Amino acid sequence: MPLLALVGPTASGKSHAGLELARSLGAEICSVDSMLVYRGMDIGTAKPTAPERAAVPHHLLDLAAPSERFTVARFQEAARAAIGDVRSRGAVPLLVGGSGLYFRAVADDLVFPGEDPHVRAELEAEAEAAGVGALYRRLEDLDPVAAAKIEPGNMRRVVRALEVAAITGAPFSASAAAWERYDPARVRVAGIRIPAASLAGRIADRVGSMLALGWLDEVEGLLARGFGSWITSTQAIGYSEMARHLDGRLSLEEAREGTVRRTKNLARRQMAWFRRDPRVRWFDAGEGGAAEVVDAVLPFLEGA
Repeated sequence: MPLLALVGPTASGKSHAGLELARSLGAEICSVDSMLVYRGMDIGTAKPTAPERAAVPHHLLDLAAPSERFTVARFQEAARAAIGDVRSRGAVPLLVGGSGLYFRAVADDLVFPGEDPHVRAELEAEAEAAGVGALYRRLEDLDPVAAAKIEPGNMRRVVRALEVAAITGAPFSASAAAWERYDPARVRVAGIRIPAASLAGRIADRVGSMLALGWLDEVEGLLARGFGSWITSTQAIGYSEMARHLDGRLSLEEAREGTVRRTKNLARRQMAWFRRDPRVRWFDAGEGGAAEVVDAVLPFLEGA
């Protein structure tokens, strides 16, 4: 039986729709979200709440401390174990999330190059000294194909692309052929599609709700533990903005607006990623988000 999945952009309502679908399917949710793996980063990542996790078993959450460097290879290993465990108990694993890289790592069992901590440390030190822009320009010269797919300010991914090139002697994009193969037998994927204006409104509302829930207090606690020096988790949208507000570099409104803007950009990149996957069956929702299409998605996932 193929894996079942619900994907789409951030703030589209996937998590709540996933809960409804899981109940109907007798499924357990396996998150494919790159930021939900961090313990203590809950409000700003819209992590499923304790009652939601009690209602439907969730997997692949809270796998690492925010100070840890967490890789997609490590996630892939954890995901294989979680899916195997769910199936061994006769339940159905349902992938839910918006991180295209993590989704493909699970859905297509891709192989990821190894790591070299010394090379990575040198690149990270250079990024700190010269700025990630300098490393990104080097990546553009070395591997323009890879650079075109990476956000210029994403130090983690820029460093990783250069690290792989240094280790293997080949461009990071050399393995691109494997990424162009989409096996329809491996996964049945429902995608949520929302008009840009409706999604923008949902994103702005969600950021406001996060602040009302105490997001600033959460970030303040992370700062007390060393947030800012953590390479991977600091990529989480909104956390750096709220940290800059707390240390006086941004007003709260500037932090909020920056978070909304970056989240919209993320949603566009997520949709661009998933549109490349021919296996995704798209379901159009409006301002109500994914909840509007649960009744249509369910028979598709059931194979009707």
